[in-house]
Amino acid sequence: MPAHAQDANTPRYRVELPSPALSGIPMNVTVEALAPAEPAEDAVVLRIGDGRYPLEFDGQGKARVGDVTFPTGSPEVQVLVGETAVTFATSEGAAVATSANADVIPGWLSILPPIVAIGLALLTRRVIPSLLAGVWIGGWFVAELSVGGLWTGLLDVIDTWVLRALVPADGDTGHMSIMLFTMLIGGMVGIIYKNGGTPGIVERITGWANTRRRGEISACAVGTGVFFDDYASMLVTGNAMRPITDAVRVSREKLAYIVDTTSAPVATLLLVTTWIGFQVGLIGDATKGLEGYTQSPYGTFLQALPYMYYPILAVLFMWAICITGRDFGPMAKAESRAASGPISAQAEEKGESGDEFAPKEGIPHRAVNAVVPILVLLGVTIAALFITGSGDNVMDIVGSADSFSALLWGSLLSVIVAGILTVGQGLLSLGETVEAWLIGVKAVLEVLVILTLAWALSDLTQALSTATYLASLLGEALSPALLPTIIFLLAAAISFAIGTSWGTMGILLPLAVPLAWTILAQNDMAGPVGMPILYATVAAVLGGAVWGDHTSPISDTTVLSSATSHCDVVDHTNTQLPYGLVVGVAAVVLGLLPAGYGVPWWIGMLVAMAVLLAVIYVVGRPIEEPRIEPAEKPATGGGARHSTAR
Repeated sequence: MPAHAQDANTPRYRVELPSPALSGIPMNVTVEALAPAEPAEDAVVLRIGDGRYPLEFDGQGKARVGDVTFPTGSPEVQVLVGETAVTFATSEGAAVATSANADVIPGWLSILPPIVAIGLALLTRRVIPSLLAGVWIGGWFVAELSVGGLWTGLLDVIDTWVLRALVPADGDTGHMSIMLFTMLIGGMVGIIYKNGGTPGIVERITGWANTRRRGEISACAVGTGVFFDDYASMLVTGNAMRPITDAVRVSREKLAYIVDTTSAPVATLLLVTTWIGFQVGLIGDATKGLEGYTQSPYGTFLQALPYMYYPILAVLFMWAICITGRDFGPMAKAESRAASGPISAQAEEKGESGDEFAPKEGIPHRAVNAVVPILVLLGVTIAALFITGSGDNVMDIVGSADSFSALLWGSLLSVIVAGILTVGQGLLSLGETVEAWLIGVKAVLEVLVILTLAWALSDLTQALSTATYLASLLGEALSPALLPTIIFLLAAAISFAIGTSWGTMGILLPLAVPLAWTILAQNDMAGPVGMPILYATVAAVLGGAVWGDHTSPISDTTVLSSATSHCDVVDHTNTQLPYGLVVGVAAVVLGLLPAGYGVPWWIGMLVAMAVLLAVIYVVGRPIEEPRIEPAEKPATGGGARHSTAR
């Protein structure tokens, strides 16, 4: 596709190279023609090192080349028209030349930043410096793999990666929305503690939830009930149930596990949640170009639901753990410790203080002052989902809704209502109400820092093509029967490493679904006989993404569930991970693997649940109910601020 003659300083093409590229890993490169097109006389070729890639331009003047393999070092890049090298640029405003050198690093380096961050967090029990180290190392690899690049990577931590996490280049306001409604809800929680509303709820509910088992069941019910959005579920369940579970000596680790398990695993399953539109949209994009595939995206999602073994089993396992009152591993130790004395006293021994959340002395404890703002939060959010969404049925409306705006509206109005109730009844002055709101905001500052660094690390993993490297480990020859299992493991690894389920779904579904369809066609199974494997592959991506998000110490759901439960992030990870591993193994070995060989999904589900119940009764042990002295009052102060200090 030759172009009109141009000045030597004017680029004829723009070449979009991955920066850095991974050596030996197939990657994508886009070439855009910047000059008016003429009839093709000479072939246009992209040369990278010794590799030559013919370019075929579309109507917009773009050519996309897949499976470009970069050699090690700094290979030369050229655009050849015939055999003549022509001018091009690698980005807007870049220097124009007839050749450039690609920045290439070994593929295994792309997984090092998340490994460092996760490893240091588990080793040092300090999340913020661990995330900073991961971002620094990733920034080093992106800048330049040299001593100078190490210094540049350090400077880029704040002015590039943290700033980009808060203000993305594409203008997406999602991260800032999460920070704003987390601050608003944190402030609302501060008000309803100080005005006596939360202590009033505790005093009422502890009439029934007066044992550990009942306290845990109540938390499960609240978390499952707030099913329409994972963030709303975590923020409401943790803050509302913490003083109640504290009163009956349920460990903060157990509450964080319940809060985490009733968020993403529930939201990915139920048909009226803020996740549905995103998931169905991805499925539609992934199946759109499949030759001979006629199932609708929503129909594909419904067919895949029975094969979502991990989310389903995770929720059932959580209910079974709480109903039986049995625990094992680090969670059993945490529960035994919690039974030994008041939770608030144990928090103070860790250097935490709950005085800031103590209600004002001399005011009545009225549950209505907490219940009404929480109902406003839920009611306005649900109403806003219907206002901002569109479609012919409830599932379409909620799935297409602007969930961030809905949560912002709900959290803002809940703060206003809490303030009006507080000042109107003379419980606190206007100044005291504002101070209570600020106390609540201050309590979530640490989680906001952790979230920002986790987002920065996630952006770096995209820049380093971490998911592409992990996906390349699949290999080319796969048995159709093993495909769902392998895809689940890959999705779980990617999600655990980058700390986001939505990011993993967005990366892997467009790769996994066409791969499954191609493999089925190669084995003469691209029809009714092979559809269960395709559905199981879709479910494997969704379920594996939820597993990684559920168990990773750098995921936003792990951080938020820890924060709202006032539980150390590392403690939450250490106690939840064994449960996630047990359920994950059951989902793969007893669910996806047999399904790949034609075993009906319901048989695998029943067998897996039976095995998980056996694990609970054989490995788990009942935690003795604590003897709570009559003089011991419930922890109406709500416990300590979230802290990673030990």
